[in-house]
Amino acid sequence: MNRTPWRRDPPRAESITGARTGLTQALRGRQRRYVAAMLVRSACVVLMALTWNHWPAVAVCALVGGVVIPYVAVVAAQAGWQQQRGVRAELARPAEEPATRVVLEPTLILPPEHNTTG
Repeated sequence: MNRTPWRRDPPRAESITGARTGLTQALRGRQRRYVAAMLVRSACVVLMALTWNHWPAVAVCALVGGVVIPYVAVVAAQAGWQQQRGVRAELARPAEEPATRVVLEPTLILPPEHNTTG
């Protein structure tokens, strides 16, 4: 099929599959990842306590895992949302209108007059 240079294809419609997940779903996913990591950390602490006297090498590895996993869990939970389905589109900015200035004139305030008759 031969295309002529004066003929252009219409712009492609946005695909819903390219849309980002909603904030509620993203938050739920981050919470699940964090809770799963904390369960693994708890298992490391229990493993360390059970193997401290019998297998010190395993206990030290579990101790290192119990110390490192919270940092990794927080970083993974917070960084995970940016990796979902591309970059966030920039919001359209409204056109800036010049602010109207109101000039106030100084006002002279006089004290009330007292009528003294007599």
